[in-house]
Amino acid sequence: SLKPGTVVVDMGSSDPAGTRALGVALSKNKIDMVDAPVSGAKFKAKDGTLAIMVGGDKETVAKVMPVLQKLGTEIFHVGPLGAGHAVKALNNYLGAAGTLAGFEALLIAQAFGLEPKPMLDAINASTGRNSTTVRKIPQDVLTGAFASGFKLALMTKDVGIAADLARGLKVKAPFLKETLKHWRAAQKKLPREADHTEIYKYLKSLTRR
Repeated sequence: SLKPGTVVVDMGSSDPAGTRALGVALSKNKIDMVDAPVSGAKFKAKDGTLAIMVGGDKETVAKVMPVLQKLGTEIFHVGPLGAGHAVKALNNYLGAAGTLAGFEALLIAQAFGLEPKPMLDAINASTGRNSTTVRKIPQDVLTGAFASGFKLALMTKDVGIAADLARGLKVKAPFLKETLKHWRAAQKKLPREADHTEIYKYLKSLTRR
């Protein structure tokens, strides 16, 4: 039902291979496509400060740029169609892996009798600093809020997309496979609507066995 010259913009976290296949199907009807997944959760969506990873040809991306600029402040054209979804999946894989590592480090530190705040201060001034040590542990775990604004089910899905991408490209990614295993296990154990930071509860439960 779309008219020729229309641009379809997929801002979800989708499979890059599927995005490219959809782009081919749309092009047969002279419809263009851009993939533009985002990072920043609902808080940055509300104030229009999302980071946006864009895939598509330059001319098509230029057409939709005024819309994207209303939604985000950091917009990256990362390659042809499908590239945005690939970068999004890889970004969330890194975030998911960093979350596991950060929460494991916290559990080890607590078992050793360390106070979290001085430890985090030291780490955040050092090479271990990441979004988990800066934001998730102090704001979500130590407060008990577990309210990052991004669901565990969505994180699990995105890590799965990254794993499928690696598998399709025949790239061996053992740490990615291990990361996905834990996120899927946590999804089975935790409530359906659980925030992704609640994977801390899953990791903590492992130490009780």
